[in-house]
Amino acid sequence: MAQRPEPAERAERADALRNREAVLAAADALFAATTRPHSVSMDDIAAAAGVGKGTLFRRFGDRTGLIGAVIASRLEPLQQAVREAQEATATSPRQRVLDLLDASLRFKIENRHLMAAAEDAGLGSPYRAEHYGWWHEVLRTALLQAPGVHDADFTAHALLAAIRADLVAHLIDDQQMTPEDLRTALAAHVDSILGSDSGPTGEQLGDSPRPSTASH
Repeated sequence: MAQRPEPAERAERADALRNREAVLAAADALFAATTRPHSVSMDDIAAAAGVGKGTLFRRFGDRTGLIGAVIASRLEPLQQAVREAQEATATSPRQRVLDLLDASLRFKIENRHLMAAAEDAGLGSPYRAEHYGWWHEVLRTALLQAPGVHDADFTAHALLAAIRADLVAHLIDDQQMTPEDLRTALAAHVDSILGSDSGPTGEQLGDSPRPSTASH
């Protein structure tokens, strides 16, 4: 029988969990509040979370690891919503592609500075990031079932390239494009690739999976 943790050990674990949540919340808030995500440092995050910088490095390894952890915590509700939507509804493959891209775009819009930081976090390529791999796989799976798609793997990459975080941030923050206009433009772009039909347009994509997150 496994031994139960001692009270001191349980308290230490609880403190570590609180510190982790404080760091993730502080980093999330700092990235949301800036238009220069590359300027948010580990010192800034440690100060905002009320912990020592060494705690960040012990827990997350480096700035890239910390950014990845923040994204994972933000993405988890959306991933669950996507899984539930795929299991609960009998939508067409084309509609699943539209819904997945719309959900991904809205996530990028709400978290565009955090995601831009991830794309510029020193990885050899943003395509190596775990969250990118997840989006690509669920989209590729939907595209495999969509008629007229000859290379689902490449098409998934190409569609995701249209909603890179740096592009989303540029269009909204610099070009003053509204989120709804961006969503409509994305739906039209998908139509140009998959072919339009009598299904929903960009203005009708409001029922795709959406995480319950605070607006930035």
